[in-house]
Amino acid sequence: MSKRLTDSKEADVAPLPALTNSSSAVNGDCPETKSLADKEPKVVASSPGSKKDSSISESTTDDLSEVASVDLTISDKSSKDITVIETSKCAVEFKEIKDSESLKDRESLKKESSESGELVKPEKGKKMVRLQSNENMSDNVNLPKALSLKPCPSVGTNLEIYDYVLRSNGNVGENNGGAMMEEAWERLKKSYVYFKGKPVGTFAAMDPMAEALNYNQVFVRDFVPTGLACLMKDPAEPEIVKNFLLKTLHLQGWEKRIDNFTLGEGVMPASFKVLYDSHQQKETLIADFGGSAIGRVAPVDSGFWWIILLRSYTKCTRDYTLAERPEVQRGMKLILNLCLSDGFDTFPTLLCADGCSMIDRRMGIYGYPIEIQALFYFALRCARQMLKPERDGKELIERIDKRITALSYHIQKYYWLDFTQLNNIYRYKTEEYSHTAVNKFNVIPDSIPEWLFDFMPLRGGYLIGNVSPARMDFRWFLVGNCIAILSSLATPAQAIAIMDLIEERWEDLIGEMPLKISYPALEGHEWRIGTGYDPKNIRWSYHNGGSWPVLLWLLAAASIKTGRPQIAKRAIELAEQRLSKDGWPEYYDGKTGCYVGKQARKYQTWSIAGYLVAKMMVENPSNLLMISLEEDKKTAKPKLTRSASF
Repeated sequence: MSKRLTDSKEADVAPLPALTNSSSAVNGDCPETKSLADKEPKVVASSPGSKKDSSISESTTDDLSEVASVDLTISDKSSKDITVIETSKCAVEFKEIKDSESLKDRESLKKESSESGELVKPEKGKKMVRLQSNENMSDNVNLPKALSLKPCPSVGTNLEIYDYVLRSNGNVGENNGGAMMEEAWERLKKSYVYFKGKPVGTFAAMDPMAEALNYNQVFVRDFVPTGLACLMKDPAEPEIVKNFLLKTLHLQGWEKRIDNFTLGEGVMPASFKVLYDSHQQKETLIADFGGSAIGRVAPVDSGFWWIILLRSYTKCTRDYTLAERPEVQRGMKLILNLCLSDGFDTFPTLLCADGCSMIDRRMGIYGYPIEIQALFYFALRCARQMLKPERDGKELIERIDKRITALSYHIQKYYWLDFTQLNNIYRYKTEEYSHTAVNKFNVIPDSIPEWLFDFMPLRGGYLIGNVSPARMDFRWFLVGNCIAILSSLATPAQAIAIMDLIEERWEDLIGEMPLKISYPALEGHEWRIGTGYDPKNIRWSYHNGGSWPVLLWLLAAASIKTGRPQIAKRAIELAEQRLSKDGWPEYYDGKTGCYVGKQARKYQTWSIAGYLVAKMMVENPSNLLMISLEEDKKTAKPKLTRSASF
């Protein structure tokens, strides 16, 4: 409860204890009937038929210094009596006194009146309600809205607790959520792409008022929320996910040439489309490995998303035969060998070009962007679960284990930023030589941007965008931070701090339409240098601080995993106010995300799918298991403290 009843000088009324998270359920069937005189204090609430509905009666209100905002709207037959409320722990017991009750019960009421100092009269049209402790509770009783349970911000809590809390509070956005869900599923079905009669993916967008460009293709990263939605649906529809995985695996084997250069064998396509040859009367596939993309950059993230979705499919269907197929095992190995190959790197992170991920245009993320590193870690751990040790598999698993350990250490120590670490960087010395250097990357303190000092709260922290020699990109990137939580790349303490930051800076990171893909926007000289004068990535638009509804599913998953489902609920409610009415746009513009994006496509498939996945995870938190990994206990814990991490 947001407020409590406080002690009054005029009347001895004890405060109502706050409701806390509990694994218990609410039981509306009272195992024992106790006398009303057994418990004190009592508060008499008026019935719906009285002049003051849903409020505490005048006789008691005068004696209270502060009244909890409890919205009690109780409707029942007019032949039922007095409403008496008493709160203790998280249980609800309903007791009804009818007009025909015995003289003994009426004597009990008189005794209760004398003990409480208030005259309690059984009036017609009211009923008796008591809140009391009960260990055996069920979830069949709907608590009043103000009595909703606030979950504890903890990591690794039993999902049954989340399920109870969310079901007790009712469905998120229940007024219009049902209609939106139906519309979303209908539009998602219309976006299906078929090859030889089988669904193999979804169009990127179905905007009838805009030129198709490449939005009529199936993008690997775009399909992931659609695939998750189909797996989480009740009953699940895994066929399209399986077809997609096998079809993209088939495309991986194609020769990949851009100009006179041949790409690595393990590169997955960025997208593909189905063409119908009217002369030969057959369908053909055309894949893009980056040769047609903006900037001609190969998609580093496609292979990672493919492995992650394969693990989600296996987790949902229990169909282990797909992952164990020789061609699937080979596909995973090709992706991993491409990433684990030896080179000149001194860091366990992957060196990437601009535009190699969801941010597929120049945005100054070249180097070691957090989104790619988090997806890399996630894919390594997923592959570790699915790879068979036969032949060269055992050696590859050993390489994966070593890389996971090194990568988790590097990210947790060198990418982490909170108030304390910011103060340490602010006081760094430079030009340090030797192994004892604190400022290991020779970061110049004067390079810290001014906005960061105002943005960084005392409570909270996040993984910064990039770390490389003499360069730290302090921008916030949502995808990298949420994936770090889901993959357990972030420590439990860091995961909680990331969610703390989102709550502390809600207006900046969420605004009026969830969610900012990056923060803050590049402006002025930084924008000219970072984007190359890109007119699509002007400030607070597209990838430069734009708001993307598809990211709802990542926030929802991270919120549930860290024990903060109320964050997901609040963000979904914001999206439900406009998302459908605006035509399911690709992204929103503006500092608070209040304007539909200047070049945003309508009926963007992953905006629709992202909403569906977020809703289904909130309504059934066990769906989180498809897209989340627990902390790896085998990973060696770093010996250095955070203050000595640079």
